[in-house]
Amino acid sequence: MDPVLVATGLTKRFDERLAVDDVGFEIAPGETYGLLGPNGAGKTTSISMICGLLRRDAGEVLVDGKPIDVSSVEARAAIGYVPQEIAVYPDLTGRENLQFFGRLQGLDKDRLDRRVDEVLETVGLTDRARDKAEEYSGGMQRRLNIGIGLLHGPKLLILDEPTVGVDPQSRNAILDSVAALGHHGLAVLYTTHYMEEAERLCDRVGIIDEGRIVAEGTRRELTNLIGSVDTVTVEIVGGTDVAEAVAAVDGVSSATLDADQLTVLAPRAGAALTGILDAVARSGASVRGVTLQEPDLEAVFLHLTGKALRD
Repeated sequence: MDPVLVATGLTKRFDERLAVDDVGFEIAPGETYGLLGPNGAGKTTSISMICGLLRRDAGEVLVDGKPIDVSSVEARAAIGYVPQEIAVYPDLTGRENLQFFGRLQGLDKDRLDRRVDEVLETVGLTDRARDKAEEYSGGMQRRLNIGIGLLHGPKLLILDEPTVGVDPQSRNAILDSVAALGHHGLAVLYTTHYMEEAERLCDRVGIIDEGRIVAEGTRRELTNLIGSVDTVTVEIVGGTDVAEAVAAVDGVSSATLDADQLTVLAPRAGAALTGILDAVARSGASVRGVTLQEPDLEAVFLHLTGKALRD
C-alpha cells in the first residue's frame, strides 16, 4: 500500500540555529510512527512543517499523494492535528465543542451528528458529552482534543506530546484511544519524550536528537543496533546442573545460577523460552517464577547520542 505520509529532507533554521536537519520518514496506512526525543530535539518543528503550519527551508511533504506546504488548503484536509496545548472551549460541553469544530471543518449536519457520536465513543467521552469542558480533567480535555482532530475523518492523525501533564489514569485512557486508531487503518504520527509510550504504541520509531533522525526502525531493529540481548530470570527450587543444562539450549548465550535465581541471556529470549523451561524441568528443578526483560529504547538512545533521553 502507498504510504499516507512521505516526508523528505525537512530542514528549518531559526537565525543561526539549525532546528531540523534533513529529517525524513514515511508512514503507511494503519501504522503508528513515533518521533522519540527530548524536549528541544526538533519534534514539534518537524510536525509543524508536515502540517503546513510552518514554512520549511528545504524538503518535501506528501500526504495522501498530495504536496503540503503553508499555502495548501484542500490537501491539508487529509490531516488531523492535535497540538500540545489544549484547544477546546471550556464553557461549551464536549458535544458542543465537537459540533462547533465540525462545522468549521465543513461537515454537513447529518455527517456531523454521526461523526460526533462516533468520536465520543472512540475517545471514551460518551457518558460525559453533556458536561462542560471546564468540568473535565486535564486528561479528558486532551481526549476531547484528539476527538476534534478525528472528526473530519483524516488519513493522517498527528499527535504532539498528547499526554504531557496528565495523571496516570488519564494517560492510560489516552494511550488506549490512540492504540485503537491504527486498527482502523489510520496513519498516526506520535511525538513523545516518554520511551515507554513509544514502546507501547508505535510500530516504528524515529529517534530524533538535535534536529536529526539518528536511527529508525521497529523496537527490535533499534535494540539490535547496540547488540543487546534479552534477560530471562527464573526463580527455581532444587535441581542439579541447571545452569549447564540451560546453557546448552539453542539460542541461549549464557546461563548462571546464584542461589535459587537462574539468569539466562539470549538474543531472542521469547523464542528460546520453551527450551529454557524444558531444560530446567529435565534438571529436576521446580519453577517458582519467570521474568523476561528486553533491551529498551532508553538504552538505544543513550548509545546513539551519549546522553539519557531526558537530558
